[in-house]
Amino acid sequence: MPENGKISIRQFTILVMLVTIGDSILILPSISSSFAKQDTWISGIIGLLVGLIAVYIFSALGNLYPKLTLIQAIQKILGKWFGTLVAALFLLFPLITIVTFTREMGDFITTEMMAETPTLAIQILFTCIVIFAVRLGLEVFARTGEIFLPCIILLFLLLVIFLIPQAEFEKLLPILENGIKPVIHGSFSFIAYPFLELVVFLMIFPYINQVRLIRKGFLQGALLGGLVLIILVVISILVLGADETARTIYPSYSLARRISIGLFFERVEAMVALLWMLTIFMKSTFYFYVFNLGLAQLLKLKGYRMLTLPTGFLIIVLSPIISPNITYYNNLLAEYLPYYDVTCYLLFPVFLLVIHFIKNRFKSSPDT
Repeated sequence: MPENGKISIRQFTILVMLVTIGDSILILPSISSSFAKQDTWISGIIGLLVGLIAVYIFSALGNLYPKLTLIQAIQKILGKWFGTLVAALFLLFPLITIVTFTREMGDFITTEMMAETPTLAIQILFTCIVIFAVRLGLEVFARTGEIFLPCIILLFLLLVIFLIPQAEFEKLLPILENGIKPVIHGSFSFIAYPFLELVVFLMIFPYINQVRLIRKGFLQGALLGGLVLIILVVISILVLGADETARTIYPSYSLARRISIGLFFERVEAMVALLWMLTIFMKSTFYFYVFNLGLAQLLKLKGYRMLTLPTGFLIIVLSPIISPNITYYNNLLAEYLPYYDVTCYLLFPVFLLVIHFIKNRFKSSPDT
């Protein structure tokens, strides 16, 4: 088996939480509020509820074969040949997701912090760090998540506490001014990015110590991450207002710029930049690990580490191709990628569950 490490249920829960937050902490408020306006907090609640249902479905699929990764389970359910083909197609999903994260990292750094630095240089540096983390193994970056967690919580609490004096609750009114339809539309991205992409955690079910607690840890991690995102959306609307949140590419970064305490505590947007970099690093590292582990299992290799360098090179090559500029990319995130995630990350697991139960039904039928 390409992976020999084991992680605790606590480490698993923390990983789920950090991956749920991921890049969403920077881009999600803008995308959701462009549809739901001041009702984005309602979209967030709907997204959290539906997302937890999706996570429950994922855990149900994982519990069918707790000793198998998702790639192995696909082959078990669909058969050797067809299952191998479908598993190979599934691996395209985390690959595309990693490419989008790399693109986001390059765009953010060059847009907001280091305008004269080539985007490609940032992407190469980021990819090298991710490769190094993945080569150390699952146990190591799971422990890294434990180390990062207090820092992430502290930075987030400081952001919220320092912005409370600027909150204006009338910016949440009127509620449902344009009806429920924009709220539902705004909830799509709230469901897709934080929650549906968590299906890749089925790849590490065999490497978790306490199998019976996996579902509980999965749901807890998703719930905690979802609450962080809802709080961020609410504070964005209260401080910036719905229109400015929708127009701003990185609302949480703009929020940090507004923090001013006396004449000595100002310009703390680097705090949010660090917060986002930590969470997107954890999410990118996990997806990179999942892709290499799955590919190694598909190719029947003894280990996945030999694949990390060529995969990293592939990501660097693809990241400029996925979108020509940041405007195109943001439109892609808002209009098309949520439906892509629904198709790839929700309908696919449901399809596997249905096939599994149909096969079992025929096997247990007295007529067969």
